[in-house]
Amino acid sequence: MLKSLTTHGKANMSRYAAILAGGRGERFWPVSRGARPKPFVDLFGGKALLRHAVDRLNGIVPKNNILVVTSADLVGAMRKMLPDLPKANIVGEPVGRDTAAACALATELVAHRGDASASLAILTADQLMDAAPFRRTLRDAFAVAESAPCLVTLGISPTLPSTGFGYIERGSVLTPPRKDIRTEFHKVKRFVEKPDVRTAEGYLKSGRYFWNSGMFVWRVATFRKALSRHCPALAVAMSALSRDVGRASFAATLKRMYAGLERISVDYAIMEKADNLVVATGAFGWDDVGTWTAAAAHLDADGAGNAISGCVEIMEGKGNVVVSDTKHLVALYGMSDVVVVHSRDATLVCPKSRAQELKELVRRIGARKDGERFV
Repeated sequence: MLKSLTTHGKANMSRYAAILAGGRGERFWPVSRGARPKPFVDLFGGKALLRHAVDRLNGIVPKNNILVVTSADLVGAMRKMLPDLPKANIVGEPVGRDTAAACALATELVAHRGDASASLAILTADQLMDAAPFRRTLRDAFAVAESAPCLVTLGISPTLPSTGFGYIERGSVLTPPRKDIRTEFHKVKRFVEKPDVRTAEGYLKSGRYFWNSGMFVWRVATFRKALSRHCPALAVAMSALSRDVGRASFAATLKRMYAGLERISVDYAIMEKADNLVVATGAFGWDDVGTWTAAAAHLDADGAGNAISGCVEIMEGKGNVVVSDTKHLVALYGMSDVVVVHSRDATLVCPKSRAQELKELVRRIGARKDGERFV
């Protein structure tokens, strides 16, 4: 049980970051596809979401210490997108096994490069946030994770009763280990899964809950201990894998080992069970941009509240989200509150109120005889 935060171990430990980039982003179809999923979406600020994720680490983690964990079939494309990272830093999982395996793999790779005193941030490849305050929060989270044997999670103060996020209930406030730390940290009382609307409204009203951002910071030794205690089968697999890191046999061992792993999130595997969790108040603008309606806040808007990107013309319509490229005109006349997205070989049209349900549509498209080329 975590009692307090105190100065612990070396002051300047090696810091690493692992960006998890394995999600497919079905709710961003048809721009997000299997071969170029959501981390490649470049509608926001003219660069891909994964590029944003790497650039946010400037001044916090050196480029040589930034890893990207993705699926094996995307490694080549991501290496082309991120030529400033060493090729070996972009690692492909042979099959998807959710975030517990990805976090464990990243931690083991960091352990191979340094030692158990190294600290690691687990970050996301498909979210938007204000870079400067994010860097301050992450720097403070590193300091806390290095000060005591705790697992730090970045919590986001909720702005609405969302049913699309997991929640973290905060406990007592913790005294930071250094005076220069400005982020507020709390003990974690519990992780809770995605709630219904009524429960989410209660969480928001109470002021005791954060959204679970899926971002964490820990020392290698702290995570390994938690993994052994709460997810021993995965810990054994990682211990066996560690012997082949850096060798020619690594890829074959990784493929063989991953085939037998349980598909489970790090929240279920560890976070809901551990008693040494700390949550940082993420005081930075944050958006999961999980749907086209959420993306609208980051696109150009006209006087009628239409969010647009690319070559678009709208007459007598308001509140629409319309996305195209610069060479294909999308024109709307007399339509409001719809989403229209044109890509190279597919076009989506749906009510804004149904945009969050696109996963089922994508599954249906994939089941078509010609569906593989569209998803």
